Amino acid sequence: MADEDPQLSLSTSNTTLSSPTSHFYPFATSPDIIRSHEKDLYTTGSLINQAQNIIRSLRGARYAHAHSDTIKHLTSLLYLSLTTAIGNRTLGEEYCDIVQLEDDTLRLPEITRRVGYILSSILVPWGLQRLLPALRQRVRNKLERNIARQQLRETQQAGLLNKSIPTLIKPKPFFTKLRIQQYLLEHLGSITSLSPIYALSIATFYFTGSYYHLSKRIWRLRYVFTKKIDDSNQRIGYEVLGVLMVLQIAVQGFLHIRKIGQSMNSDEDQVKNTGDSSEGEALINSIQNPAAVPLLPGSAVRYDLEEDPGAVAWIPDGQQRKCILCLDAFKDPCVTTCGHVCCWVCIRDWVREKPECPLCRQEVLLSKVLPLRG
Repeated sequence: MADEDPQLSLSTSNTTLSSPTSHFYPFATSPDIIRSHEKDLYTTGSLINQAQNIIRSLRGARYAHAHSDTIKHLTSLLYLSLTTAIGNRTLGEEYCDIVQLEDDTLRLPEITRRVGYILSSILVPWGLQRLLPALRQRVRNKLERNIARQQLRETQQAGLLNKSIPTLIKPKPFFTKLRIQQYLLEHLGSITSLSPIYALSIATFYFTGSYYHLSKRIWRLRYVFTKKIDDSNQRIGYEVLGVLMVLQIAVQGFLHIRKIGQSMNSDEDQVKNTGDSSEGEALINSIQNPAAVPLLPGSAVRYDLEEDPGAVAWIPDGQQRKCILCLDAFKDPCVTTCGHVCCWVCIRDWVREKPECPLCRQEVLLSKVLPLRG
């Protein structure tokens, strides 16, 4: 061995040092990630129930019910702060033997990404949940005023043209400013909702097996499976669910477009069959009392059972005079078609976000909610 070529030995040692010695674990598949998520949901649900019981024993049932969303989000924030924020795994991740990594560097997540993920997954949706109703109400009021003005203006112009030269009236274009605003007003809730974005993110997850949460997609956090997997073990995914979700989104979009076309055609038929004078009177009345604006007062309360116990005296005393949503005495009490009584403002805001009874979950239309009077 003394006569060995030194250049040969050096090249051999360099080849040995440059050979890969680390083993990269495979990325976790959809079933592992979903199982971990369900385990974390079960854990946070138990913690939320315990926190609500503590608040209920300290401040009472009314306070716990009124601040249920705050308790829920703060408990979830505490759970992720004690696990993900300090670099530990959650109970679901430990249960499924998966670990978070940065998708671009394949390293454990830095503190900035961990904190960003927690804030974007809890605080941002919580803030949007509190801000969107007020924003929708402002946009809805502005759209209603603009639609009423444009309807009156178009009716006046149509009346003048019919009296002067009715044969030269041109057909109305399909897309007009009025129709666009009517569409925005009718579908304002779905347009300002994040549900379609979540649905597309979940469908992409079923195909790729990565980024189950939208916040994880934003911060590029993926999971790897830490167990040793033999070559004979086949890792399956949920691609079939992705195909079904894409088909569902496509069918819903097609039905939505067809519904819009049918409604526009019916509107044109109604305009042709309606007389000029009746249209003008109807539109003038719509400006004074728009159909989409509730006739009950929004801010000025007419019947406050707390300040005036004699108002609507036939409602029994005690808990039956309190709203099931705000848990305070009724203010302008109204009854739904299923027979449950709420404050007008409470049930109006509830139905606009979720068209169902808050107690029995039956379908509720705002036009069918009746005011109660003494």
